[in-house]
Amino acid sequence: MSNKAVVVYSFILAGILILFLSRSYVPVTYNNFAEVTDSTENFTLLAEKLFGVEIDSLEIIQDHVKPNEHLSIILNKYNISTSQQVLVNNLNPSDFDVRKIQSKKPYVVMLTADSLKALKYFVYQPNLIDYVVLDFTEDLKVKRERHKVDTIQKVLTAQINSSLYNAIVKEGESPILVNALSDIYAWVIDFFGLQKGDALKAHFEIYEVNGEFAGIGKIHSAHFMHMGKDFYAVHYDQGEGGEYFDEEGNSLRKAFLKAPLQFSRISSRFSNARKHPVLKITRPHHGVDYAAPVGTPVMTVGDGVVTERKYSGGAGNMVTIRHNSVYTTSYLHLSKYGEGIKIGSHVKQGQVIGYVGSTGLSTGPHLDFRFYMNGRPVDPLKVDPPSAEPVKKELLAEYFAHRDSVLTFLNKHQIPLYNGAL
Repeated sequence: MSNKAVVVYSFILAGILILFLSRSYVPVTYNNFAEVTDSTENFTLLAEKLFGVEIDSLEIIQDHVKPNEHLSIILNKYNISTSQQVLVNNLNPSDFDVRKIQSKKPYVVMLTADSLKALKYFVYQPNLIDYVVLDFTEDLKVKRERHKVDTIQKVLTAQINSSLYNAIVKEGESPILVNALSDIYAWVIDFFGLQKGDALKAHFEIYEVNGEFAGIGKIHSAHFMHMGKDFYAVHYDQGEGGEYFDEEGNSLRKAFLKAPLQFSRISSRFSNARKHPVLKITRPHHGVDYAAPVGTPVMTVGDGVVTERKYSGGAGNMVTIRHNSVYTTSYLHLSKYGEGIKIGSHVKQGQVIGYVGSTGLSTGPHLDFRFYMNGRPVDPLKVDPPSAEPVKKELLAEYFAHRDSVLTFLNKHQIPLYNGAL
């Protein structure tokens, strides 16, 4: 190859790399290319193989599903034949449900590199790990495959100066870890009441595909320092699926969630004498107000039966749930009710029973959450419900040995001291 040809080829390759790494949603076509990686969706294109397909004589096109774009619309752009379209239309949903293709998800089309540009393969990737290959080389074959996934062990230590989210993201970890830790500690820590000096550390796994982050795996153990107290979480499976337990083998899963919605703020607390923001008179406020945007999902804090679902004057749209003979909760000022929520409905802990609104006597969107014990209102923030089932007695010795092992490892990493910022 002449020097001039080398220069021209280099400019062409550089142009392809710039276009590909720009993360544009414009279709990109490749015929003869070096290894190129899109870090957004983790497509690794190799000159010899792509998704297990020999591609030396194929033209490769990468694109993303557009809003309201069905598979038939996509394939019609790439010369699908009538007979091939019939095969796609008759696909068994268990092999590939064409109705579940989602917008913004990437796909790759492989065509013959000639004037016919006949469709040979269509590859859809719903996430970084899984992909589906529609092979049109002989009739139609569907292959569901997975990229090689690497599991990486990590330890996080973080000081909480503002919020759990900010603390974790500041350390370079995924917001997905925020949700995972929130779920583990949802029954024992009020994340709306985090204070200066709170901190955490956690031993967990992340998944990577070709060096790209692909998700959070198991959280082996965690230590949360909250309001001067230590809250340990140890993952252990006693034959019924993994759960999280404290140092003594008690489940971290309580009968009720600490809060009925995620990532909001408390705008008004339980009080026997509060000046009503609308009526301008002093009267009891036997609930906790969580300020949140309209439409924020509201979850039931525990299993139970819906006893009220109605518009109730100043309370607006409300739902009341009886959890057992002792505990009842109410959710006020809802904008609308959750799907299937009606009187007599059985609900499970964490199920969406409505959405934040500003109905009734309200100055702005919020949830008024109320908690009753034996018919009397109690402060939801001070309720200490009974725990779920602990580690079985016959497994305690095994659990304690497991606990000591994982916490010894975790405690090798120091939680950073409070730095005075909030």
